[in-house]
Order: sequence, then C-alpha cells, then structure tokens
Amino acid sequence: MSDVNLREEQEPLKREYEENPDAAKITLTATGAEQDDVRSCSVDIGRAIYEAELHEGAGGPGAAACSGDLLLGALAACSQLTAQAVAENFGVDVDVSVEASGDLDLRGTLGIDDDVRVGFEEIRLDVTVDGDLDEDTRAALQKYTERYCVVHQTLADAPEPETTWEFS
Repeated sequence: MSDVNLREEQEPLKREYEENPDAAKITLTATGAEQDDVRSCSVDIGRAIYEAELHEGAGGPGAAACSGDLLLGALAACSQLTAQAVAENFGVDVDVSVEASGDLDLRGTLGIDDDVRVGFEEIRLDVTVDGDLDEDTRAALQKYTERYCVVHQTLADAPEPETTWEFS
C-alpha cells in the first residue's frame, strides 16, 4: 500500500460535500486545437497537453493517439484508479491493471455506409486484480469500482451532448 492514506485524504472532502453539495460540483474542460497538420490536434486539459491524430485507418499519420484511443485510455485509467481507491478504502492490498479495448467500423466515420454505426460497436474492459481476496471482497470490489468509475458510468448511461457552434 502507498504512504498516502486515501481515506484520510477523502474524509474532509466528503464532510464538506455533505455540508455543501454545491462544492462537489465541478466542470472539467478539454480543448482541441488544430496543429499544422489538419489530421492532428492538441488537446489541452488545463494541466497537460496531449497530441491526438486521426487514426491511420481514417487517413491520419498513425503516430499518436486517435480520439478512440483517448476514450479507451480514459476508461482504463478511471477504472484502474477507482479500483485501487476502492481496494484501499476496504483496507486490502492489491495491484490492479486494466485493459480497455473496443471495436469500430471505420466505414461509419468515413461516411461510406449510413447504416454503419459511427463510434464503438463494442467496448470490453478486462480488469486483473493481483492480491489475496475472499469472494465477498472480490464481488464488492467489482460492484463499487463499476458504480463509482465516472467514465464507466458515463458510457453506461451517456448524457446527450449539448453542442454549440460559433462561426466567425
């Protein structure tokens, strides 16, 4: 286990959010901006900047992450971090690794066939937990990881994106 006691770190936050629910409401922002090549962009999340490109199967260079990679990466990261946090709050010492994969048909995004879905047709999440856990703890770890993982829950019950276009 790490030197940081997550339960101690979260306790004052939980108290504050119980007393002042508005304090728990946050807005995360990511901004995509064109780079020199129209097939790539920078994604600024305020704390870091990532490079993204069209997938090579859609005409991109294939040297950086595509948006689908970033979506799956967000799911893998959120699931892994949530599982580790849940395990720590249970007081169990485990190592968690997560692999997210998904299938999509590029004919949809390239506008070749209107009957082909644009986006992932299927997403798989493979979670490996290394540690000595009894059956009840295993079940609880899975239940609460899936329940409290923001990206998992967002994908499972997706809100309709609200889009605003501004032309200048």
